[in-house]
Amino acid sequence: MKYMLLIYLDEHALSETEREQCYAESVQLAQDLSSTGQYLDASPLHLTSMATSVRVRKGKRLVTDGPFAETREQLGGYFLINAKDLDEAIGIAARVPVGRMGTVEVRPVMEIGGLPAPESSKGQAPTESGQAPRSSGQAGLPTG
Repeated sequence: MKYMLLIYLDEHALSETEREQCYAESVQLAQDLSSTGQYLDASPLHLTSMATSVRVRKGKRLVTDGPFAETREQLGGYFLINAKDLDEAIGIAARVPVGRMGTVEVRPVMEIGGLPAPESSKGQAPTESGQAPRSSGQAGLPTG
């Protein structure tokens, strides 16, 4: 089953050195998960100052700079993984470096038919597990 690990933290809590260390640890975790067939994707997000929120109300598009809501922790990145069950997904979430200072939310991904294959896997043969090949991504923290 696919799980999304949503990584939250105060985006200003880390020094540049701490951020780089978390990137390195996140890349290592992604490599470890890839070697067991559990890695699907991962990526950090830019700071919320780079965000744009879009809402449509009564047919009108409302675009505002910044995140939709002010919160203590911000969405900083994600891992998309394969896990046999929630317990295994929680075990992987506990290995995400930012979990030591922020929060890792674990959510099962709903699989619905009719969605196109990811661009990175178009034209490529499925792996032994029947999955599209894994993409390579950086993981876990906001950039900036």
